[in-house]
Amino acid sequence: MRYLEKHRWLLFAAILSLAAALSSGAAVAAPDDYAQLLKQADKIKSSDNAEFVKLLARVEADSAKLTPQQNFYLQYLEGWQAGYVGDYSASVSQLTAVADKSDDPVLQFRAGISVVNVLSIASRDEEAYSQLSKSLELLPKIQDPDARQQGLGVAAQLYNLVGQYDLAQNYADKLINENPTARSACTGWQFKLSALYKSQKYDLFSEAYPYGFDACVKAKEPVWLSLVRVDGARIDIAQERPADAIKRLKDGYDEATSTHYPRVISAMDAALAQAYWKMGQIKLAQQYATRAVDGSIKNEYTEPLVDASYLLYQIAEKKGDYKSALSWHEKFAVADKGYRNDTSARTLAFEMVKQQVASKKLEIDALNKQNQVLTLQQQVGRKSAETRGLYIALLLVLLGSLIFWGYRTKRSQLRFRQQARRDGLTGIFNRQHFIDVAEDALKCCSKSGRDASVIVIDLDNFKLVNDDHGHAAGDVVLMRTAEVILTNLRSVDIFGRLGGEEFGIVLPYCELDQSRVLAETLRAAISSLQGSEAGPDFSVSASFGIATTSTSGYALRQLLAHADNALYQAKRDGRNRVETFVLGTELPEDQRAGELDRRRG
Repeated sequence: MRYLEKHRWLLFAAILSLAAALSSGAAVAAPDDYAQLLKQADKIKSSDNAEFVKLLARVEADSAKLTPQQNFYLQYLEGWQAGYVGDYSASVSQLTAVADKSDDPVLQFRAGISVVNVLSIASRDEEAYSQLSKSLELLPKIQDPDARQQGLGVAAQLYNLVGQYDLAQNYADKLINENPTARSACTGWQFKLSALYKSQKYDLFSEAYPYGFDACVKAKEPVWLSLVRVDGARIDIAQERPADAIKRLKDGYDEATSTHYPRVISAMDAALAQAYWKMGQIKLAQQYATRAVDGSIKNEYTEPLVDASYLLYQIAEKKGDYKSALSWHEKFAVADKGYRNDTSARTLAFEMVKQQVASKKLEIDALNKQNQVLTLQQQVGRKSAETRGLYIALLLVLLGSLIFWGYRTKRSQLRFRQQARRDGLTGIFNRQHFIDVAEDALKCCSKSGRDASVIVIDLDNFKLVNDDHGHAAGDVVLMRTAEVILTNLRSVDIFGRLGGEEFGIVLPYCELDQSRVLAETLRAAISSLQGSEAGPDFSVSASFGIATTSTSGYALRQLLAHADNALYQAKRDGRNRVETFVLGTELPEDQRAGELDRRRG
């Protein structure tokens, strides 16, 4: 659907203006005028989107008078705007048509790189990184500064999304240095600052921030300036300067809302909510967190949505409204899972495309070698059987190389898939995969009517290990603890790292007595980790909490909560103990945060 159909009121206004001009004797716009209008609209599409829409409507009103190339330009701008307002399907369709059919290589490139951006936002990650790879291959042939600016910017943005921060900074620096216009400097600095923030290089961020801020003010780009402010505010909050964050954000709040861009406004609201929460201004924190949730794009899981949902849960819990707290925690869990799944999927898509590109390059190299071999065959066709034998040997070597590289590519893909499910330090299930597998196992136990148990394990005084002996020693303790636990589990048991020094075990078809015996065995085994086994010379112990389906039901969340209650009891009673959950001993919700802090100690 053309953008004209979505904004009939703008077209109507444009027609009225045209009629007034004609009635006063004004001349009809010449083709060069339309070209100038399109260029003007292109220049302000993100800095003044409302005016951009009006200019588009003026041109669309006379679309029949445009040249074919001007029509492609108009369609490109319509596709860009469709992506800007969230109509990703229409945007991809229009931009792809321009990339495939336009005769202008610069416009083809710009449309292709815009498709990359929209596909990424729409979570069509593998398509996005595949198209990015194709577009970057064309980049050396593109000399138009605006097109190169767009390509470099999208590359920096997408590499930021998959954690390739060095690559992102590389493309951002090219954007800043290669095309020193106000607009390119602004976008380049924003992407660079985002990479520095996400890689937690706060000192470098602080040094670069004034350059990025000034560049975006000079360029009059409110979208990018707002994102620069948000990243700066997040660092203020992380470094316990909430008042600075509030001032930074409020100074640009009206400008951000004037963009009508949901992603920018939601990020601004979520950061303000966090800052007010840090300041103890609960009412304002709740107000901005609610705005961030309400203003999020429907069916998308974003970082502001996750942060705002969790903050609303904290606020409800602090107020004693446990029903609302539970509701917000459930919404947070859904948003957090969706956001992490999107991030993992995007990273996996990037790695898969990288492998596909490498595999394709190998195939091309192999085909080139094969062509060389065929040429050689023609030259030596009249030679002896010895020469023909050599040719066959070369073909066999080529075939073996293809098989070998194909095997390596497949093995790499399998390794990336496994890494998305495993904890990077201990090699056991990460939290998300542990939850997915555990829920499936508990469903099977429920259907068969068999008991199951859940054990939550927390290392005692682990913070002291890190403080006294260093994080490297702490990592050794975590790895050795995981190894000791694994050696004592059955093949059907499910074991994962829940976070930090906390582990979880689900024991299908296991009653309370059996699970308690196992827990005591594990407790004793962990306590024996001393000296060279655990790293430096210090003692290690852990506390255990057990919950069973006979008292807590088959819902994993309830089992983990009850096991946590038992674990709190073990911590209070002196640590290095095993405690079992008993009905009626649940801790009040307002004590759980404090118990968690004491438990970590």
